[in-house]
Amino acid sequence: MVDYFIKGGAFMWPILIVLVIGLAFSIERLWTLTRSTINARRFTQRIREALGDGGPEKAIEVCARTRGPIANVLHAGLLRVERGMEHVEKAVMTTGTIEMAFLERNLVWLATVVSIAPMLGFLGTVSGMVRAFDSIAQANDISPSLVAGGISEALLTTMFGLVVAIIIQFFHNFFVARIDKIVADMEESTQEFVDLLVERGTT
Repeated sequence: MVDYFIKGGAFMWPILIVLVIGLAFSIERLWTLTRSTINARRFTQRIREALGDGGPEKAIEVCARTRGPIANVLHAGLLRVERGMEHVEKAVMTTGTIEMAFLERNLVWLATVVSIAPMLGFLGTVSGMVRAFDSIAQANDISPSLVAGGISEALLTTMFGLVVAIIIQFFHNFFVARIDKIVADMEESTQEFVDLLVERGTT
């Protein structure tokens, strides 16, 4: 692998840097999304029981002890229960938008890596082909040994650029699916929470 990397020429270094950047953001997103995932149904049931046992104050304590966007959204709504449902719904919507932005943070960098890596590979391909034709021009002869280095560089940079793009694209799609699941759980929990407050007679 190291030998292939060296044969790929100068453009292998930018591709490697892009890979490192993509993996760094992937690890950060994996850590964040893992910590943001909870059992939404169980948590909503705990909120229901807390509201029944101790009112909004008890439910606020449950939210404060739970990490993740679902707890944050319901916590924002509970803090405004005394002001009425209009304020609760507004707080829930605003906090939900903020939490979605937090979940999607840095995904744009993964998408950028997916776009840049193949382009760097293709740029390395062009560079390798130019080097191959320069060798032919200088030797005034067409020989496999003259063009082999340039063609090898061209193919290796393309291959590594595509491999990097495929790896990061996998992580990007995985995170998008994970975020969609969290958002769906958040919307379901929020709707159940609002319905619960209406049942309790919050105005």
